[in-house]
Amino acid sequence: MLDAFAKVVAQADARGEFLSNKQLEALEKIIIEGNKRLDAVNRINSNASAIVTNSARALFAEQPQLVQPGGNAYTSRRMAACLRDMEIVLRYVSYAIIAGDSSVLDDRCLNGLRETYQALGTPGASVAVAIQKMKEASIAVANDSSGITAGDCSSLISELSTYFDRAAAAVV
Repeated sequence: MLDAFAKVVAQADARGEFLSNKQLEALEKIIIEGNKRLDAVNRINSNASAIVTNSARALFAEQPQLVQPGGNAYTSRRMAACLRDMEIVLRYVSYAIIAGDSSVLDDRCLNGLRETYQALGTPGASVAVAIQKMKEASIAVANDSSGITAGDCSSLISELSTYFDRAAAAVV
């Protein structure tokens, strides 16, 4: 996994070039927005349990067949596995947002996930709905302006949204 800084340096090094002004400006923007990024990740991490639990409740309210006998989240063992997987996706999205790069999410969480769910008979569309619900909850938490670094967070929220969309697309 490379964070945004290591990635830019590795690319310049591979070309045998100094960092360009454009690259330096992009890295400077990440530094300037660093406190907002930290605030957003702190909020998501502090509310992770509620984000996962409430998203799962909303999913099961919409798709009750999942928790009925024969459903993929029926029995406490399967329900626990479902919640664990949701938590893992949320954790890796938080890693991606702090790094400013999706490679950790892709490499350590999403690669092979669709195939795993298919092999287990887990409905990918339902997992994607759960991820979208976590996206909505995480954005609401990260967008709450009380006690957070002042400034426009729209690009950070857009980035966060992209990571969740990437995760949802990976399971269907």
